[in-house]
Amino acid sequence: MTSLTYMQLLRGNRSFRRLLVGQVISELGNWFNFIAGLGLVRAVMNGAPEATAILLVLRMAPFAVFAPVAGAFVDRWSRRRVMIVTDFARAIVALGFLLVRKPEDLWIAYACTILSTLLAAFFEAAKNAATPNIAGDRGLLAGNALMFSSRFLLMSIGAALGGAASARFGYEAAFVINAVSFLISAYSIWLIPESETKQEEGAMEVQKERSRSSFWQDMREGWSYIARHKPVAAILLVNILWATGGGAFNLIADRLGGVIFVAQGGLQGDAAVAAFYAAGGMGLFLGMILARRVGAHLEMRRATASFIGWTLFAHGVIFALMGLAPNLWWACALMMVSRLLLGVEFAVQETLLMRLVPDGLRGRVSTTDRAMEILVFSVSTGLAGWSLHAISPRALTVVSGLLSATPGIVWLALVASRRLSVPELSAKVETEDAEEAAFASAG
Repeated sequence: MTSLTYMQLLRGNRSFRRLLVGQVISELGNWFNFIAGLGLVRAVMNGAPEATAILLVLRMAPFAVFAPVAGAFVDRWSRRRVMIVTDFARAIVALGFLLVRKPEDLWIAYACTILSTLLAAFFEAAKNAATPNIAGDRGLLAGNALMFSSRFLLMSIGAALGGAASARFGYEAAFVINAVSFLISAYSIWLIPESETKQEEGAMEVQKERSRSSFWQDMREGWSYIARHKPVAAILLVNILWATGGGAFNLIADRLGGVIFVAQGGLQGDAAVAAFYAAGGMGLFLGMILARRVGAHLEMRRATASFIGWTLFAHGVIFALMGLAPNLWWACALMMVSRLLLGVEFAVQETLLMRLVPDGLRGRVSTTDRAMEILVFSVSTGLAGWSLHAISPRALTVVSGLLSATPGIVWLALVASRRLSVPELSAKVETEDAEEAAFASAG
């Protein structure tokens, strides 16, 4: 069965276009909120690093805790309704940041962050579960690629625009824009027919019954599968190891941009922070676009396993060099290159994981992977914030980068010792070339 190209999917599937539009607009608003939230906390607390670290942890930890619950929930209830309700709720929560004026109000920012992250877990679960039904079998490959790539691109564009809006119009404008973006997203999803977001009723009832009767048994089955299959366990292991250093990324961007490189090149703190996210987002986006061609090349040379290890190692070392950068622009350039390598590696690794795990276990394994990574990410962020009382942001950047490089060393050691053997990715060269050409023409 031939997969649809990007343009075929976008032109022929109105419901997918609406889902994609909803994600693009709400993600854009999210980045306005994120940059403004960091700046607001930094201003209210006079730049205290622990306050920023707490905010960053609260943006991640609830997702790790509630993601499995959200996954089970959206299999039982209307996915379309879940997305619409959570969008409306997130619009209200976004406006809560407007009440933060002084240090005594900081708890409001934290509470709104927790609620926003909790609601995002349910929205993401519903969206991810509905996407295969909306895109269809032939459009799923192109649909996932568009969803994933657009998210990374929006990290770059949204961060840049969010920083500019906060600097020019104030934090209040950014929070209002975020609220409006959720309302537009809700309307776009409301236009999608309910029948296109779920499976046929008979299959859905069976799935609901299975979820009610054996939820914990299903979870244990997923964990047992991970433990028994070394390649899958190795992928989860390197993701967890990466998070020990990668968890400091948000705090590093805030400290380097808002404190170390502030006022360089005429940029204020929020704009400098946004520059880091823009560079990182663009690097990830370009890495995802290049991943198709790179994956085919690796398949021909049977070099997928070594590529994962060396790329993880190289990206961490380049990230560490950011701590030695003489100015903001050098730091952003290193950030972009590091994230480009990470984007390519992530795409290759995720494709490998999807190939290794049977369809019946893929949801549980991927949820476990994501939840564990975010949990370690959250702990790493908290420890990084505490460490800034003893070391400088530059030193933290070096340490974080070297920690991010360690999973590459571990992976290469497992491969070299023959304790880890992974199958090569299968490449449908003709289909991928057609999709690349369609994507290029669309751009």
